[in-house]
Formats: sequence, structure tokens, C-alpha cells
Amino acid sequence: MQIQKNIEETSAGKIQYSISGSGKPSIVLINGGSGPIEGWMKVLPEVSKSSAVFSYNRLGVAGSDKPKTAQDGITIVENLREALKLVGFEPPYLLVGHSLGGLYANLFTRLYPNEVAGVIFLESSHPNDTGLDKYQGKIAKTINKLFSIVDSISSKKQFSEVNFVKQTVSQIQQINSFPEIPVYVVTGGKENRMMPKEARQERQENQLELLSLSENSKHIVAMNSGHFPQLSEPKVVIDAIKDAVHYIKEQSRTS
Repeated sequence: MQIQKNIEETSAGKIQYSISGSGKPSIVLINGGSGPIEGWMKVLPEVSKSSAVFSYNRLGVAGSDKPKTAQDGITIVENLREALKLVGFEPPYLLVGHSLGGLYANLFTRLYPNEVAGVIFLESSHPNDTGLDKYQGKIAKTINKLFSIVDSISSKKQFSEVNFVKQTVSQIQQINSFPEIPVYVVTGGKENRMMPKEARQERQENQLELLSLSENSKHIVAMNSGHFPQLSEPKVVIDAIKDAVHYIKEQSRTS
């Protein structure tokens, strides 16, 4: 599908966004690192039938402006929250964070718990995932270090979010509280053979640890997917979102 995109001027620059559907809770799709809106193309049509959906390109992605400041977690969350207010997309939100976007969903929820009705961590990064690089070989570590140096001196990439992941993780760890809201953890079931066995095992443990954020949590395994279930098994993701929307609506009615 082709996603109709609009432009909104925020205090940090112009961002591309899309709004489809109607109803509460308001669904906010948060892309993985450098991922564009189109990553949700197999999910958007169906989930838009159950609620209003906001998706967007973060600064530095596709047609959004290049960032002019460091893109750490708080900066990204505040820019997202500003954009949501500017376009009139009101809480309560069901945040769906893929990969690196899961860190921002995690941080957003801790910073503004009264605005978030639920979170879906989709093949999400966990704060402890930053420790997985200890399993990399010397060659891989050297290459990654070289890339980080190049990024830091490149005018186009020096403010890239990938350079501030550890800072984002630190911001998450500084806020101990997480609201008692529905949490869904969707994990790809296919093993990444490029990742050492020990790293795969630790990452799996980190995925399960996300369930402890709430007593009302559910783990869903997309058996035929790797890191992008929204593309390889969109129905699994759609069903998780619809289930969360239904639960939140029921809770709203009873309260």
C-alpha cells in the first residue's frame, strides 16, 4: 500500500507523518533505527479499522529534516510528543515500538505514564542489549568502532540516534517506575545465525524480562519471523495490536 504522508513543522524541524483510522486508544507506531513509515505498510490498513493510528519518520529519516542536535531518547520522545500535540493526536496512547523504537516507547511510558494506555514491544531493543557486543569477535568490534568514529565526524550522521543508544538506555534506567498497563512482547521465533549462540540466549532472556514491566503482560512468538514480524507475519502483529486495543477499551468501559 502507498502511505499518504503529511508534513508538520516542529521546533526541531519538519517531520513526515501519517494519520489513518479513528477511535481510541490512539495507536502510535514507533519505527526501528532509521526505519521509514513504509515498514508498517502491511499492518496499517487493518489496525486503522480498530483505532486512530499515527506513524512518522523521525528526524533524519526519509523526507523528515536532518537532526541538528543529538538524538538521544529524551530528545526523540519530546519531539514525538510535540508532533502528536501539533497534529491533534490525543492520548491515551497505545505505543508500538519496533527494535530501537522499543526503547523510546519504554522511555515515553516512564516519562508520561498518564498518557500511555499500553505498550507493544515488537522485536524490541532491551536496555541490557547494549551488553551483547561482548560476544562479538575482535574483527567485528574493530569494524564497529571504525564505523562509530566515521559517524561521529560526519556532518550527516554525527547526531544520529544510533550514536546515543547508551545515553538513551541510561535515561531509561534513571526512571525506576513503569505504570501497571498492558504490555505485549512480540518476539521473532527464527534464530539469527549471524549472532553468537550466547548472545541469542541472552537477548531471549532480555525479551522475557520485558514482561516483568507489568503484571498484565503477554509474550507472543512470531514463529516464522526474524527481526521484522510486521513484514514477515503481519497478522501476528495486527492481532496483538487489536487484542491490546480491545482490552484497553474494555478497561475504559468498566472504569
